[in-house]
Amino acid sequence: MLTIEQLKEIKKLQQTVEQYDSIDLKLNWDMLENRSDEDQTDFLSYDSGRLVGFLGLYSFGSKMEVCGMVHPDYRRKGIFSRLFHNCQPALEKARKILLNVPADSQSGKQWLGSIACTYEESEYMMKWEGNILPELDESIRLRPSREEDIEMKMKLDIVCFEFKPDEAKVYNDRLERDGFQQEFFMIEAEDKIVGKIRIHREKERSEIYGFAILPEFQGKGYGRRALQEAVRMEAQRGQTVYLDVQPENEKALSLYTSTGFKKESQQDYYLYSI
Repeated sequence: MLTIEQLKEIKKLQQTVEQYDSIDLKLNWDMLENRSDEDQTDFLSYDSGRLVGFLGLYSFGSKMEVCGMVHPDYRRKGIFSRLFHNCQPALEKARKILLNVPADSQSGKQWLGSIACTYEESEYMMKWEGNILPELDESIRLRPSREEDIEMKMKLDIVCFEFKPDEAKVYNDRLERDGFQQEFFMIEAEDKIVGKIRIHREKERSEIYGFAILPEFQGKGYGRRALQEAVRMEAQRGQTVYLDVQPENEKALSLYTSTGFKKESQQDYYLYSI
């Protein structure tokens, strides 16, 4: 488990790297701040008491994402390669390993050239920049999830995100253990649960995750109305709203763009096999 001091050091290093490279790193702070003692998922490198390198592992079902950084003054010294070597035992538990590198990170792309990996996919970080708040739509309802909703949330992970049943259980158990289930809202229409959406708030920033509509209710406009309601709810609180989307998912990208979201940055993912 990371200490408060270590979290501060990682945040400071992230700010230094992002400013120097003009990039946005995806360090999944909602997960970083709630690590458990069960597995080693964070690897740090120090020089004379100064944090100069960091690598984090982020598990999503059977998929594990890897992201990290090295201070600009300490590059080309093999620091990140050593961190990556040290995390290999933890990577063996994953069925799929994706290395996350900001699209504009030249140093990250250079490091990728030193290992065996292949480009897998990209992801856009999008920010809502609409000028007019969506109106309240009473045909759709976002209500806080309850304990009895767990089976539906697992079902949505399985049918919409291709989780295996055991992976969906492990994933949701972890979210429950780390206190994230309170961030979930169930989407209701026609007096039924039709989907779910998770809203993570960090100061004035709200990030939307796990947005899913059951296949039998897709194509009826429920997804659009639910997203608009989420934006309305967060913007009224004074929050800036963000979400991620794969550019290959043209349907979702079109929905988000038409709802007022605009691309802010891009993350590239590379498939790695041990």
